[in-house]
Amino acid sequence: MKIIIDAFGGDNCPDVPVKAAVRAVKKLGCEMVLVGDSDKINSLLVSSGISDSRISVVHASEVITNEEKPATAVRTKKGSTLVVGAKLLSEGGGDAFVSAGSTGALLAASLFNVGRISGVRRPALAVVLASVEGRTLLLDCGANAECKSEDLYTFAAMGSIYMKKLFGISSPRIALLSNGTEQGKGNSILKETYYLLEESSLNFVGNLEGRNINLGGADVMVSDGFSGNVALKSVEGAAKMISCGLKNKLFKNYRTKLGALLLKPELKEFSAEFDYKQYGGAPLLGIKMPVIKAHGSSDEISYLKAIEQACRWAKENVNSEIEMYFSSSAESLQ
Repeated sequence: MKIIIDAFGGDNCPDVPVKAAVRAVKKLGCEMVLVGDSDKINSLLVSSGISDSRISVVHASEVITNEEKPATAVRTKKGSTLVVGAKLLSEGGGDAFVSAGSTGALLAASLFNVGRISGVRRPALAVVLASVEGRTLLLDCGANAECKSEDLYTFAAMGSIYMKKLFGISSPRIALLSNGTEQGKGNSILKETYYLLEESSLNFVGNLEGRNINLGGADVMVSDGFSGNVALKSVEGAAKMISCGLKNKLFKNYRTKLGALLLKPELKEFSAEFDYKQYGGAPLLGIKMPVIKAHGSSDEISYLKAIEQACRWAKENVNSEIEMYFSSSAESLQ
């Protein structure tokens, strides 16, 4: 297994991507291809005393920032880490690509160089979030602000396969993210999608509200990219508010500090359960080969988990099953 790493994507590059790649080689036994300024990457490897034949470096002279227009940057910056990494993936230079760089540019580079799975009109950005039942996959989380009912149906099918293959859920429950649980809720697109999913072979459980992302009720929550991104940021904000609130209360005085000390193991465990970083990164479902978007502020541990996720995705042949699903005339809407 060979994983391509964008060594200059994200807030903590190149240190975090490079160190995470080194840890992945030791833990997973896979090969790593580090893409970026070769002089800086090699210098970092040498200064860290790292020499491993399973780690190679591919030079890329440019970096695409979050401030640039994704499609334009991908077309004009052919020597950027995102473009070089995506092209390398398409040419068989690796089994998966991981980047913490610009989401839009990663999507554009993947579409232009790797391409879409047949039967998928638009790829979706999926995020695994903690729930009281375990976890929920939310997609799309920002790749497509506007969607057709066919797109939402596609997201549901891809999400179901992803959760089945990577998390061992035999028949993932699919729900539409809506403003109410009744069948007639939502806009015209959601109503059309409801009918498509109801008539499909997927385990569709109906409409659910935003609260169910964390309270359970479905394994896959389907939305357009605009609503999904708003929901994701709301969940992240609520989690940070709870964390800050607990810290303020627990360190208020000596009595509360003593209580916090006694509860420290449980609090640490609770915090870990609801930390989205524990799942690594967000898969771009619908691209022909595995592409993982790691969080921009990923630390070494969360980046390592993104690499692990990419390895499992490639090993489980998730994309092959998605292709088979849409090759069936009974299930394809294309």
